[in-house]
Amino acid sequence: MLKIYNTMTQKKEVFTPIEPGKIGMYVCGVTVYDYCHIGHARVTVSFDVITRYLRAAGYDVKYVRNITDVDDKIFNRANENGEPYDQLTQRFIDAMHEDERSLNILPPTLEPRATHYMADIINLVATLVEKGVAYPAENGDVYYAVEKFADYGKLTNRKTEDLLAGARVEVNEFKRNPLDFVLWKAAKSGEESWASPWGEGRPGWHIECSAMSTQCLADTFDIHGGGPDLPFPHHENEIAQSEAATGHQYVNYWMHAGAVRVNQEKMSKSLGNFFTIREVLEKYHPEEIRYFLISSHYRSPINYSEQSLQTARANLLRFYTALRDAPVAPLDESRQGQHKDNENCQAYRLRFNEAMDDDFNTPEAIAVMYDMVREINKLREAQPGLAVLLVEELKALGGILGVLQEQPDRFIQRGSGADEEGGFTAKVEALIEKRLAARLAKDWGAADATRDQIADLGVELEDRPDGKTIWRRV
Repeated sequence: MLKIYNTMTQKKEVFTPIEPGKIGMYVCGVTVYDYCHIGHARVTVSFDVITRYLRAAGYDVKYVRNITDVDDKIFNRANENGEPYDQLTQRFIDAMHEDERSLNILPPTLEPRATHYMADIINLVATLVEKGVAYPAENGDVYYAVEKFADYGKLTNRKTEDLLAGARVEVNEFKRNPLDFVLWKAAKSGEESWASPWGEGRPGWHIECSAMSTQCLADTFDIHGGGPDLPFPHHENEIAQSEAATGHQYVNYWMHAGAVRVNQEKMSKSLGNFFTIREVLEKYHPEEIRYFLISSHYRSPINYSEQSLQTARANLLRFYTALRDAPVAPLDESRQGQHKDNENCQAYRLRFNEAMDDDFNTPEAIAVMYDMVREINKLREAQPGLAVLLVEELKALGGILGVLQEQPDRFIQRGSGADEEGGFTAKVEALIEKRLAARLAKDWGAADATRDQIADLGVELEDRPDGKTIWRRV
């Protein structure tokens, strides 16, 4: 029985989809004016794991994740660079997709861009004006009248009188109420704009998601997700817009990922304490980054540090070492998929599913996989056939989390970046052969000197009882 923590009710609830067997999920994506950082990766990896598990559980998931490609930050950056805004956004969309592929993040079912839904956005604003919950102002903007929506603040359990005390409210002379927020912005000189009933302009941030989510899914859909900074005001405003326009409940379950912190401060571009995904990928294997992000519960804040990533590396090494040392499955097609019918494998999968059914508890799911590693290590000689089945099950469960998909030797030797360093792998293996030749010739001095040379490369050797020498980076 799947339970999801609902931000709206602040408790775990049994998940019941609107349509049995199907799930509509919308997650707020990034504003594309710069490279994505690890905070963005936390959100996308979290909902990637959630989507993978829901599909593995048999649901048909329609996963929509938008792109904000019209925004003040985009126009400002384009002006600074002296390039067209759409050229800038496409460049960073391409970079975002490249980062996601590196981290083994599956593409969403739909990836709507705000600029592609301009007619729907304008129609939604017009509907709100017609219903009397929005008003055009003298400056050419259109504002949402918060006082017209009685439930404003229900997601974050805030009252309008408390919000008026000054919580993240933009104040200007054209608003009727300081809490009112912009739906349509009048065009500024030199910025891209679109024709509307209120003159040339562009949408406000919040209205984009209301329009795209309902157009791609429905007036009411199952799950809406996003980052830790979005419940107020962004998602609160989405609720007000959407429910005033349709008269229906907007979303049944609200989910929010936890923040990534650096020295206990939230990682963000505004604070200048962020690390881009591609910067971290220069030092760490993609699975190490992904493992770091899923090793804590998706709702929990996590602290970014070199130590955290080193711990992720060490933990993954433990998994990959077990996979490398396990018996090799016979090349017999009749054995494929047998792990699904094995009682031992089924017991582990049941425990894994129980952990994930508890609001996608990835730390507990990983703990189940650690237990599998211990059993694989015990059985690899005593019962190699069972060990082989457990290995297949372990890789299948790892696939739901998006890890353990690398070749064990390649991961252990950090091969993903090795060849880019001028044939590092070939160099190490040539030195290992040189050392072996010296040992066979009983030239122990030359063998030791070669081993020291290998160690200077940051490589650790292990001489196995079967005479094979394996290596890994340290």
